[in-house]
Amino acid sequence: MSTMAGIQGQVLEVTVVGCQKLKDTEWFSRQDPYVVLEYSGSRHRTRTCTDGGKNAVFQEKFMFTLLEGLRDLKVAVWNSNTLSTDNFIGNATIQLQKVLSQGYDDCTWTLQTKTGRFAGEVRLILHYAGAKKHNYGSALSSSAICLSSSVNLGLPSGSFSLPASSTILYLPSFSIPSSTIILPTRSIPRTIPTSVLKAPAFRIKLFMNV
Repeated sequence: MSTMAGIQGQVLEVTVVGCQKLKDTEWFSRQDPYVVLEYSGSRHRTRTCTDGGKNAVFQEKFMFTLLEGLRDLKVAVWNSNTLSTDNFIGNATIQLQKVLSQGYDDCTWTLQTKTGRFAGEVRLILHYAGAKKHNYGSALSSSAICLSSSVNLGLPSGSFSLPASSTILYLPSFSIPSSTIILPTRSIPRTIPTSVLKAPAFRIKLFMNV
């Protein structure tokens, strides 16, 4: 199952870290940059970084509700003016494929002027919690049964032989399901020492297709 499916209504978190190497739109003073984010009709604006010049720091966080089929974010940087219209510095289109599939993206994107020239860079940090929600039920038979789900399984000393049709889910923490890791059966030994199964660092669930 693709982790990018089913984004409708979920939340994308965007942190505007800052800008660097910005095109200077002022002749006699330092420019005052701000950043505008747009997604599916929603618009967020950072504060103005007064006298930020070519390198501005924001560290501001915004939330967007995701829309199925729309996988890019628009970003534009402007110079704020008091007595005249704000000056456009540059913009970029941020592709969301990475954050939607991996849950995290920290990158610097190039800004361009209206004529396509280099206008600076903007750094954004993107978070998407939905990427961590995997549907493990589809990976198991509908008739799968849970054999055990405790730290101390009460198994005899020696080793525990797994049926060939079983699937193992190791749970490194007690957070379920976001921290669950599924291991393909072909990549693990069919026999596991009970000392490993009883280790406090692990919780284990064994499923056998019947």
